[in-house]
Amino acid sequence: MAIGKRLKKAREGIDRTKLYPLEEAVKLVKERATSKFDETIEVALNLGVDPRHADQMVRGVVMLPNGTGRTVRVGVFARGAKADEAKAAGADVVGAEDLVEQVQAGNINFDRCIATPDMMPLVGRLGKVLGPRGMMPNPKIGTVTMDVAGAVKGAKGGSVEFRVEKAGIIQAGVGKASFGEDKLVENIKALADAVTKAKPTGAKGTYIQRVAVSSSMGPGVKVEPGTIA
Repeated sequence: MAIGKRLKKAREGIDRTKLYPLEEAVKLVKERATSKFDETIEVALNLGVDPRHADQMVRGVVMLPNGTGRTVRVGVFARGAKADEAKAAGADVVGAEDLVEQVQAGNINFDRCIATPDMMPLVGRLGKVLGPRGMMPNPKIGTVTMDVAGAVKGAKGGSVEFRVEKAGIIQAGVGKASFGEDKLVENIKALADAVTKAKPTGAKGTYIQRVAVSSSMGPGVKVEPGTIA
C-alpha cells in the first residue's frame, strides 16, 4: 500500500522494530504531529486478555492529571434537584422523558452520558442507540450515580473511559500535540496505572504486552512496556 509523502517523511527517524522508552516515544510523536490542527495523542495497549470471557473484561475510567484538551459535551438523565445540580455543574443537555425521546429520534447532542439510578429504567430503552456508541451509562465507570455534579465535572475536566476491544486492545486519547511532553507522559502513566488496577482475575501471563503511541495523523511509535509503569 502506497503511503503519502507526509506520512513517509514523518516515519523517517523512527525504527519500526525498536521499543522506545516512553519519554522518547512521546518526543518522537510530538515532533511529527505537524497537521494544521492540534492532533490528539493516542495510546494503544495490547493486553494479555480474551474479552470474550466475562472474567477477562477490562473497563474503567481514569481522571487524567492534565485533562484531555478536548471539549466534551455531557448529557445527563435526571429530574428535579439532581437535574438542577447537573446544570449548575456545567452539563450541556439535561432531561428525563424529553431527553429519552430526543435520543430515540436520533438527536444525540452529547459525547458522554450520565444518569441517576432512578432514571435507568427509562434510559435502559436507549440501549440499542447508546450501546453501540459506547455511551450507555454504567455504575462500574461512575456514569450511573447520585453524584451527578462530580460526574459532570469529571467528564468535563478530563476523565477518560476505557474498555478493551475484542482483540484485547485498549485505545484512548491522552491529550493534544500542543501539550508539553511531561504532561503527556503523566497522562499516559495515569492511564496505564488505571488499566493495571482494572486487571481482571482471569488474566494470566504478561498483562500489558505491547504499547504504542501515535498522533491522529502520524505514525505509531512502539514503547517499552516497562517504562509506562
